[in-house]
Amino acid sequence: MSAYVLGFHEIDKTQVALVGGKGANLGELSAISRVRVPHGFCVTTDAYRHVVEQDTEIGTLIDGLTGLRAGDRAQIAAACARLRAAIEGLTVPEPLRRDIIRHLQQAGGKGVPFAVRSSATAEDLPSSSFAGQQDTYLNVQGAAALIDSVRRCWASLFTDRAVTYRIQNGFDHRAVRLSVVVQRMVFPDAAGIMFTADPVSANRTVVSIDAGFGLGEAFVSGLVNADNYRVKAGRIIEKKIATQTKELRASPSGGTQELPVEPSRQHAQTLTDGQILHLEQLGRRIEAHFGTPQDIEWALDDGGFHVLQSRPITTLYPVPPSHDGKNHVYISYGHRQMMTDAFAPLGLSFFALLHDTLGRTAGVVAGDRFYKDVSAELTSPWAGPATLKSLDQVDVLMANALRTVLKRKDFVASLARGKTSMLDFGPGGPLPIARQYLKLSREDDPGAVPALIAHTEETVERCRRGLAGKSGDELFQYIIDDHAVLAELTFDPRSVAAAFVGIQAVNWVNKHMEAWLGVTNAADALAQSADHNVVAAMGLDLLDVADVIREHPDVMRHLETADRATVLTGLAACDGGEAVRHALQDYLRKYGMHCAGDIDITRTRWSEDPTPLVPLILGNIKNFPPGERRRKAEQGRAEAERTMADLLARLRKLPGGARKARKAARKMSLIRHFIGYREYSKHALLLRYELYKQALMAEAAKLAGRGVIKEPEDVYFLSIEEFRQAVSTGELDYSIIVQRREAHATYQKLTPPRVITSDGEIISGQYDAGTLPEGAMAGIAVSAGIVEGRARVIRTMAEADVEEGDILVTVFTDPSWSPLFVSVKAVVMEVGGVMTHGAVVAREYGLPAVVGVERATERIKDGQLIRVNGSEGYVEILSARADGLG
Repeated sequence: MSAYVLGFHEIDKTQVALVGGKGANLGELSAISRVRVPHGFCVTTDAYRHVVEQDTEIGTLIDGLTGLRAGDRAQIAAACARLRAAIEGLTVPEPLRRDIIRHLQQAGGKGVPFAVRSSATAEDLPSSSFAGQQDTYLNVQGAAALIDSVRRCWASLFTDRAVTYRIQNGFDHRAVRLSVVVQRMVFPDAAGIMFTADPVSANRTVVSIDAGFGLGEAFVSGLVNADNYRVKAGRIIEKKIATQTKELRASPSGGTQELPVEPSRQHAQTLTDGQILHLEQLGRRIEAHFGTPQDIEWALDDGGFHVLQSRPITTLYPVPPSHDGKNHVYISYGHRQMMTDAFAPLGLSFFALLHDTLGRTAGVVAGDRFYKDVSAELTSPWAGPATLKSLDQVDVLMANALRTVLKRKDFVASLARGKTSMLDFGPGGPLPIARQYLKLSREDDPGAVPALIAHTEETVERCRRGLAGKSGDELFQYIIDDHAVLAELTFDPRSVAAAFVGIQAVNWVNKHMEAWLGVTNAADALAQSADHNVVAAMGLDLLDVADVIREHPDVMRHLETADRATVLTGLAACDGGEAVRHALQDYLRKYGMHCAGDIDITRTRWSEDPTPLVPLILGNIKNFPPGERRRKAEQGRAEAERTMADLLARLRKLPGGARKARKAARKMSLIRHFIGYREYSKHALLLRYELYKQALMAEAAKLAGRGVIKEPEDVYFLSIEEFRQAVSTGELDYSIIVQRREAHATYQKLTPPRVITSDGEIISGQYDAGTLPEGAMAGIAVSAGIVEGRARVIRTMAEADVEEGDILVTVFTDPSWSPLFVSVKAVVMEVGGVMTHGAVVAREYGLPAVVGVERATERIKDGQLIRVNGSEGYVEILSARADGLG
């Protein structure tokens, strides 16, 4: 028979399934030298399963929770009430009752009070935090009260809050079982919580301690405020002393009671400085045992510290690895590339392969995302300012965070030094690029960009032919070798120069029009409907697809309910389906390699699943009349031409105006011919990624057919070399995939910081609010104009449901979002800068846009009326109600 009751000394970290996260941690704590843990035991999940789950009535009630959604509050409340009543009315079998009483006597004997706490099997784990989801009972005295508390703990697995939490996080109600921790009560003079990493800044070198008089539950429940002490390397660096007027103490009759704190202690420091430093040492000892920062409950009794619990801090972002003992500063690659989601391991591997082929480092990986170590740049007298200036164009908050770091002289003095990557222009260095830049600027040849695009597409066609018929090791080797062609295209001096020409022309026009005419962001209008912008064309071309579909109501009805499997195949049964299929397939041939987060090769491309395009197409049909693609393109060109003519006419009236106008006209022409090419380099990469993925997923299907993996998508959690090895040998340790899939799911939930140090500290940049209107949310102005409209808060393309005149509010956009830009009249993003994709496309479409608005998707509610000032860089909420009417 399985053990129903285990003492702490019989428990270790391998027994989470039996005693839950809290119980396993207490077993581990009890084995650490010089850590005092009050005696106790666990009533195991085997006991829960035997008594609770095997009861027929309760099993039926648990099954009744299936299908409920988090919003079904009334149904959840009713179902949970029935469940708790049934569990609390259970009879505890006599053998289990005797076992509990025996352990009770071993832990303290008759009359000794105990704390009884729930310990769920998904609680206090590195990947999730169920803390506080179940109940705690203090100062429980006597066997009868203890048995009753055990039943009530079992029942607390089905509080409304716990059930809703499991529904929201996808946990099966039967998969989470409950153990009950019974621990001898400590009646402390003071108690509290200690974090071995600062929970605010995430700095792993700082210990944060909360302390209050009496039982710690007083301030955990919000009854009183607690002192807070911050300690670093044996030195108290900050104290905040709270006023404490109440404390929680044990009641003689059982339970707890609230008592007043006498006036002489109300403003006193709860712990002495010596006790604070002793706690820090204790915390570091516990952290070293578990190997990860800890959230520790402690109690001070008779001058000594007892540890009541320790659990991993699950909200910390992983620290990028460094091994030289120096300080390092890392910036998020994802914030620069507008893809802050976690990469799957195969995506990480491909991205690293590309950078290895380019002779660059892809950076370090933390939380399945790439970070670049900029320590060498920050310590360089010339690369530091250049880095900040460059980042100002991409993400001002990131640049400002680095400026904050540079003010910390002690930290900077210990920064790692090394070779900066800022001069990495490829094998030929910067000189060939400079020559091509001068040549392209001088010639202003409108055929230059089309020639570059044609050359790239020729190499893609060669790649398509080269992949055909290849399989196994030959296929993997071809893909790896083909990255040399990617490197050649990336470093092509003429291609790099062409992108620079457009960007520098924009900068020149903005600078000089403001200086000469007082006109800000003049290039925004000039970039509308510019030549060869593949990302802008992606959105406009979908309007043509909508025009084909609008002629066929039968197809529209089909698309409203179609899924991945039927969206194209189901067209055969529709009137007009053949014409629509041709239109969709033509679009997918041009743009099907795109999708949200498409620099991760594992992401599902539109060519694999075009359903994300369906709501956009149907929205275009609803929001626009036929021929809108041509109208929008012509309108953009006309606006650009009017702006150019107006600016040049005004310049000619200035002193030296003829010369100024000639210079400006040349720069404006360069914008029209070259700025669109800024978006092509990523598209060129995706053209190949689509081909690579099609070939690789055919290999993955074979692996699944041989039983090496369970489903083709399992290969997403292998590196390219591991994938290759599995194909070659037919062997794979499947536990690798299971572990990485679980870790990836955890990382996806974390918010990646823009800037993080080797201490784990997250550095946040700030805006200079200046003269913003009261209550306005600051950001970066990236596309001029001021508009008001209904906010549409959208976090993924799958949520896209917009009407013409809505304002898109989201975290970030990549090129795959461009079709959505067609239907909105302004854009607000949490991530981005002047030259990131969303900003470029907003200017192309003439949409006011503000980026870098922190927590915009939380602070702005869907449906609110907002004003976007894309000229000065801020957003205002005009209505308190989410329907925009209040």
